[in-house]
Amino acid sequence: MAKKNTNETPSLFDVQEPDAVIEPPAGFPATWATALAAEFGEAYFSKLQEFVTAERQSSQIFPAEVDVYNAYRFAPLDAVKVVLLGQDPYPTPGHAHGLCFSVRPGVTIPASLRNIYQERQSDLGIAPAKHGYLASWATQGILMLNAVLTVRSGTPNSHANKGWEKFTDATLKAVNAKTTPVVFVLWGGYAQKKRPLIDESRHAVIASVHPSPLSASAGFFGSKPFSKINAQLADKGLSPIDWTLPEKV
Repeated sequence: MAKKNTNETPSLFDVQEPDAVIEPPAGFPATWATALAAEFGEAYFSKLQEFVTAERQSSQIFPAEVDVYNAYRFAPLDAVKVVLLGQDPYPTPGHAHGLCFSVRPGVTIPASLRNIYQERQSDLGIAPAKHGYLASWATQGILMLNAVLTVRSGTPNSHANKGWEKFTDATLKAVNAKTTPVVFVLWGGYAQKKRPLIDESRHAVIASVHPSPLSASAGFFGSKPFSKINAQLADKGLSPIDWTLPEKV
């Protein structure tokens, strides 16, 4: 079998020979690349990448290709101590950048995030930020993961059931396998369906309704997730999260 030119940059979107090794995305942290190596070689993952590539050729897809795996880049597996699980990226131009609930600087703060800020103020006394960029949370060891990592503009859940869920379930399983304890934050029914993937004898779960305007008043407000997360981290001998956000980003 002829070898590939080693000077070529490997791509997830190359057509792979059956016994070829699929490289992880550029910049993928080594700890994640090792933990998820088997997924990159699965047929479903190749088909998923083909689907996303075709979608980008015919439609506007979010986030930008360079940002799809930011949740992993911002929080390498060995650093993860909290998981915050969303459903899929914001389908609005300029919003999604690879971290669940977060938006780019300068973007109007979405309603769910405004509710998160309101609950944070009630819980910890921190005034709402003037922006919605949550990268400083992620870099403290919060895996801010959406179950589906891409979406078509204006069409929520348009990339659901294409393979991303299998990949992100493998991600949750990799976190669950960590020997150090992790706090899993499950807001809403969709996220709570992932609870069977978590060994609650070793890890903590904090669950409530979703912060969406449709449900926040039914149990998200008053749930005090931020202080509960830090209490769980302290109980497990881990450093707390600084929930403040920089004024300028």
